Amino acid sequence: MVHLLFWLLTLLYKMCPGHAWVASNFLMTGPKTYLTYSRSVQEGAMSGIEECRHQFAWDRWNCPESATQFKGLRRATRETSFVHAISAAGVMYTLTRNCSLGDLENCGCDVSKNGKIGGSGWLWGGCSDNVDFGERISKQYVDAQETGQDSRAAVNLHNNAAGRLAVKATTRRICRCHGMSESCSVQTCWTQLSDLRDIGNYLKLKHSQAQKLDINKKRMRAGNSADNRGAIVDAFGSVAQTELIYLEDSPDYCRRNTSVGLYGTEGRECLQHGEGLTQWERRSCRRLCHECGLKVEERRTEVVSSCNCKFQWCCTVNCEDCSQVIVKHVCARREATDGHGYRRRYRGPK
Repeated sequence: MVHLLFWLLTLLYKMCPGHAWVASNFLMTGPKTYLTYSRSVQEGAMSGIEECRHQFAWDRWNCPESATQFKGLRRATRETSFVHAISAAGVMYTLTRNCSLGDLENCGCDVSKNGKIGGSGWLWGGCSDNVDFGERISKQYVDAQETGQDSRAAVNLHNNAAGRLAVKATTRRICRCHGMSESCSVQTCWTQLSDLRDIGNYLKLKHSQAQKLDINKKRMRAGNSADNRGAIVDAFGSVAQTELIYLEDSPDYCRRNTSVGLYGTEGRECLQHGEGLTQWERRSCRRLCHECGLKVEERRTEVVSSCNCKFQWCCTVNCEDCSQVIVKHVCARREATDGHGYRRRYRGPK
């Protein structure tokens, strides 16, 4: 049995690099509980990180792989707060969805309010997504990694909870009409999860509004655990549970610093033209290149692919070779104009 436990731990580390907390939680919850929910937890954590990379694709900090590993999570920055929140939200979202789909044992729709009056002209009914279940199991797994009693652990737990609250805040009420000749005199309604993209958008806004926590360092340095807890409680007093918080200012994401997992913006692609671009995307070249002291360089690549394919009886397919020029814009180092190599305009860690 011991060999089986270690085999499962090894397998999880290989399947989910950078998320050792999932594996360590296995030791606390036991094999049966772990095996029941581990696939959903793993899937949810990974979907949360994928959403992080989508949300920050055109920011100086673009949710790199290093940000999801232990070294990247040691600093309690504004960006780390988002990683914790979206990871917890992704786990809760996936557990809730899989529960409602019947993929998990002893779990199904939330029917606790069915038959009760929800408002004027409508009743609770149908299959509401079981967000309470998703929240409970997500908290059990994700929060298990925070075993410390210091301010960083408290901040991480707060941001985990804010991520789960984001799932609740973005749920939708779906209704169905009843009555003679579709008069809709009465409606039956249930709650449904929003798309993870909506949750990501919600948390991206919270990230931009994140509050830096001001903790009394003198009380923390005293070394007394009661003083530590008191200083943390005082600092949290004015912060709403739905808000993201952080302790440290963000580093310079323009600059490359591989020792802390930062690769800078040199070589990053940016967007200058294209249909359907958001204002944030259209300004990506200015944000990633110009404001980091880099220039925008156009790079053209010819790509040859099969086209105009025709089926000939019997039985071959003849294709032509078509070439297409792909144009990309990337941030490149300016030619040296002074003793420092280039002039730099920096406007914050966006």
